Amino acid sequence: MVEEARKLTEQMSVRERIDSVLRIMGDGFGGTYGKGRPLVDALEDVAQESLLCGDFALAQRFQRFAGYAGGKLYLDTLENYYDEEARQRSEEYMRRMVSLGVDRAVAVLDTLCAEHPDASAADAHALFRGIARSTEHLSIGDGEGGIQLPAKYLKHLQQFGHMELVLRTLPRPASAEAARMMSDVLAETDAGALAQLIELRARRAGLASLRAVVDHSDSSEGALHACLKNQEWIFGGAYVAELARRQYTPDTILDIPLLRGDGSLHVVELKRANIEKLIIRRSGHLMLGAPAHQAVSQAQN
Repeated sequence: MVEEARKLTEQMSVRERIDSVLRIMGDGFGGTYGKGRPLVDALEDVAQESLLCGDFALAQRFQRFAGYAGGKLYLDTLENYYDEEARQRSEEYMRRMVSLGVDRAVAVLDTLCAEHPDASAADAHALFRGIARSTEHLSIGDGEGGIQLPAKYLKHLQQFGHMELVLRTLPRPASAEAARMMSDVLAETDAGALAQLIELRARRAGLASLRAVVDHSDSSEGALHACLKNQEWIFGGAYVAELARRQYTPDTILDIPLLRGDGSLHVVELKRANIEKLIIRRSGHLMLGAPAHQAVSQAQN
């Protein structure tokens, strides 16, 4: 994917940085290749230079590459963005899973109607509700010894979680006509609209977690940082991403470095939410206490 991305730019400065990435990865790019922090930094350097050259799409692409190299993104996620065949395979997998679920639902309804011809919609609702609850208790039985779930299965569980999030966010039709209209709408809805639904739900959850930490009197800077991870939108700007690289000088490690669309670095310095003397009163006037001024000076330095 890095080699293919190199073909998308004519800027020599960007190509030179991409060549640096390829040199780190090594000949053939297979087996044991150069990786770790040097590779992540080199990919982020490509993203930065692409921004300076005004190529925002390429910058975002290499930010995602850096996210994968840093262990934040699955390879399947990148392939869904930049590999048409992989994206089609993923969509076909989702369609088959939905089709399988619908087929099972029809079979359940057929059985209900055969055994209880006078069954009502309420009976069907109760039946499916019971099935949904019973699935939480399904298992493959007790294993012999300790069994660790492979990473590929964790990835599939994450995909199912995303599917569940989308389906739970969609409105629930109250009538057959409403169901038909919803079907027509979904038929014309692209992946971007569904992605917006997921993003909105994730942002609501992120804000709720952050508020809980802020309101807790004993919350540390580390707890705040954990809630703000990958939530750069909270800071109000259109940032490309939070950079994985946090140290740019020998004696300073940044709390949250954000890459802005114009290529500049936005530095966020975190402090605890609940501190003594945040506001003080001097000569009848309210003013910020010393801890706030110290934090400002630290950010300026």
